[in-house]
Amino acid sequence: VCSTWGNNHFKTFDGDMYQFPGICEYNFASDCRESYKEFSVHIQRALNSNNHPEIQYILITIKDFTMYLRPKLAVVDGRIVKTPYYSSGVLIESDDIYTKVYAKLGLTLIWNQEDALMVELDSKFNNHTCGLCGDYNGVPVYNEFINGLASYNSITYGNLQKISKPNAKCEDPDETQALPNCNEHRDECERLLTSSAFADCRLRLHLETYIQACMQDKCACNGNEDSFCLCSTISEYSRQCSHAGGRPGEWRTEYFC
Repeated sequence: VCSTWGNNHFKTFDGDMYQFPGICEYNFASDCRESYKEFSVHIQRALNSNNHPEIQYILITIKDFTMYLRPKLAVVDGRIVKTPYYSSGVLIESDDIYTKVYAKLGLTLIWNQEDALMVELDSKFNNHTCGLCGDYNGVPVYNEFINGLASYNSITYGNLQKISKPNAKCEDPDETQALPNCNEHRDECERLLTSSAFADCRLRLHLETYIQACMQDKCACNGNEDSFCLCSTISEYSRQCSHAGGRPGEWRTEYFC
């Protein structure tokens, strides 16, 4: 499973977690074999009116079949379709919160129509993928952030996944920017992610990576307590826990998220 959510967080198929603030069109995950590519997933990232990153649209090709997804809109091979839509081994479903795509060749995609996207791939694509999700070789860091003798930071790596479009006007983020130290938020993030609602998640996920992501969210929001800053990583933790077979309890309340 590869995912992106919240304040520019990415988690590769091999489990590396990194931050990449680019706002262009990127190869999220594609079959990168030389001969015949079975699928590709491209995403266009942008900042919304509250200055939070989100995904504007997703472009999926499965063999010769093209899908263009926007919130509450699905376009297949150039025409708008009603969901649920099924054709050529691909099912598109959509409700008020999620757009989901299931492809028989071994791909499931779930998008919350805002910031969070998750792609699950069949293991037959091991070692065959490229993009922001990495090469799916089962080894963290290698070939994404260390390739031969070259080592990349996450921003260099992200910039390499940009789809060059002749008329696109988007700047690559600066590769020298360092992540801030957000330790003052550790206690709060730890408290939220270890609440009793997540008891069934502790052994299924690597908690520390989500604590770090939550800390970065809080930092980036500079004391602005809107739901995006607080809830994106907790929502992702909850989604990933369910996906791993866990049962998160009721953690949302009337006053929280």
